[in-house]
Amino acid sequence: MGVCLLSNSRRFDLVALGEAMLEFNQTQPGNPNYLQGYGGDTSNAVIAAARAGARTAYLSRVGNDWFGEQLLALWAHEGVDASAVDIDPTHPTGIYFVNHGAAGHQFSYLRSGSAASAMTSVWLPRHVIQQACILHVSGISLAISASAQATVLAAMKEARRCQTLVALDSNVRLKLWSVELARPVIEQALAWCDIFLPSLEDMQSLLGPVDPEAVVDWSHQQGAKSVVLKLGAQGCLVSDGQRRVRVPGRSVPLMDATGAGDCFCGNFLARVAAGSDIFDAARFANVAASLAVQGFGAVGPLPRADAVWAALGTNDSTQLINRN
Repeated sequence: MGVCLLSNSRRFDLVALGEAMLEFNQTQPGNPNYLQGYGGDTSNAVIAAARAGARTAYLSRVGNDWFGEQLLALWAHEGVDASAVDIDPTHPTGIYFVNHGAAGHQFSYLRSGSAASAMTSVWLPRHVIQQACILHVSGISLAISASAQATVLAAMKEARRCQTLVALDSNVRLKLWSVELARPVIEQALAWCDIFLPSLEDMQSLLGPVDPEAVVDWSHQQGAKSVVLKLGAQGCLVSDGQRRVRVPGRSVPLMDATGAGDCFCGNFLARVAAGSDIFDAARFANVAASLAVQGFGAVGPLPRADAVWAALGTNDSTQLINRN
């Protein structure tokens, strides 16, 4: 699967829909000082895609507050079109905190009643989806509220109607909803999904102790045309329904894994929009994510395309990534 057939007539390579938040990251365990950054899975992914060279836009709602202003400034700085982002006068922008310890990074969220959770299918800017090659959504946006869930599903339906490819990141967060609620909704979403981007950890929380091959099988059975299973430090398993390729991980110093999966998704979708097949796109995204985990925060360490090409051993972005 490569770029959509109508890409030459579309304004955007990638449009993402979801919730963005301000991030406060405790870079030194035990130290009460926090590094202010930005987060939100689909926002991270669309910024990663923009840094990879894609034409991008974001669909969301933010509060009429300083946090919302900072996010709007971020998207402007990153070249992400946020003209359809709505400013909510009554609901706040969400925030979250990241703490680091022996067990890895832990998240604390203040997002209940956020502006993004108040999005509705009536609000949905369908005209932006119609101008996109790929629409990217996630399981988090399906979970934050009933109205957000309806909005995401409506966006997926609209994308399929107008021949925009649909990408879904599983991002199962059981603090937001139960397995019993999550599984049927994700199964419903997969029926409209062209590219499914789950993590093994997510799918084991959803399906039980399954192995990577079983996850790919299940995902195709639910309707996903292509599956890219993220395996963390072990790389990823990529399937187009006919062929499966294991892309090995890269050994790098780990600083902070916050947003690594989002980095992978954004870089993967940028390469698909540029014409790469899913196997080459996954190799590129795998390297991009390995660069991102070497810094703190979800957005700050996201690499630009030249850094990824350099890590791959080439600065020629026209060359397909056929090397392992």
